[in-house]
Amino acid sequence: MTPPSTRRRSLPGHGHPVGTYGLLALTVLLFLVFSLLLPATFPTLDNVSAILSNQSVPALLALAATLPIAAGRFDLSLGYALGLAHVMVMYLVVEAGWPWPWACLAVVLGGGLAGVVNGVIVEFARIDSFIATLGTGSMMYAVSGWITDGGRIVPGPDGLPAAFPGLYDSRLLGLPLPAFYVLALVVLLWVVLERLPFGRYVYVIGSNPRAAAILGIPTHRYSVYAFAGSGLVVGFAGVLLAAQQQTGNPSVGLDYLLPAFVGALLGSTAIRPGRVNALGTLVAVTVLAVGLAGIGQLGAQFWATPLFNGATLLIAVGLAGYSARRRLRTGAAGAFPGGRAGPPAKGSAPPA
Repeated sequence: MTPPSTRRRSLPGHGHPVGTYGLLALTVLLFLVFSLLLPATFPTLDNVSAILSNQSVPALLALAATLPIAAGRFDLSLGYALGLAHVMVMYLVVEAGWPWPWACLAVVLGGGLAGVVNGVIVEFARIDSFIATLGTGSMMYAVSGWITDGGRIVPGPDGLPAAFPGLYDSRLLGLPLPAFYVLALVVLLWVVLERLPFGRYVYVIGSNPRAAAILGIPTHRYSVYAFAGSGLVVGFAGVLLAAQQQTGNPSVGLDYLLPAFVGALLGSTAIRPGRVNALGTLVAVTVLAVGLAGIGQLGAQFWATPLFNGATLLIAVGLAGYSARRRLRTGAAGAFPGGRAGPPAKGSAPPA
């Protein structure tokens, strides 16, 4: 009989506390360090509100990236799609005269449709997700430039409807409203990925597509669903970005692509180490937000932000790979008496 300690190690989600909660502890540590270095500005409600507000769009995009990555795919069109979505909102409201709620709904649904197109190209045209989404993203960027004629969409003298910027500027319980959008999406994705069959299927597809096919999981369909869900989130992020900036700039979305992947990949080392997950992504985005806010207030140069994001991405990819390998080794060891690893059964799927 397998000892209880071995059984606990073999259960998914029961990792070492350092691996599970280390990133969360790092967040607290960074906040304390910057609070000691900047006692007059950093540990204040205004600063916390600014961090929550400024990082809402990057957080949404990181959560959008989580879904395709869970299915073993990468969507490099996220930044281009974000730029197109926020340009389309401004175009429909300012140029076409649409009521802003209908414009926002159309853009969110359009984001979902763009995700479906990405999924179909990847799954049924059999084009690698890097190549396919880079190509569709470039086309989205072209459409953004065509809509704006290479310039910006700026509201007229009457400005935008007052309720539209309120999507970003409003506050709830003393905190910025966008923070609650992010929290609601995290809860939704946690339920979908951790508590519903959809999540189990997507994780199996991402970890072992052949095993998923043997188990009868329609891999192509669920991969398309993952891209579609990601597109819906990107569409909503574009709406929020338009409400924040109140202008239509076709190139603005490109700045958000790298932080999105940093957040999603770094998040795969926390909470559920070895796989991307919504709670881990939230923790990772928080670490990045606190770190960037701190070095910014310390007077870092403009190049510090891309340097920080690039270095963190390399660290995130390395840690994600290590966590995945460690999780597989732990699962294999727990499956055999005495903790000895052995070959998996033919056609068996790794734990989701």
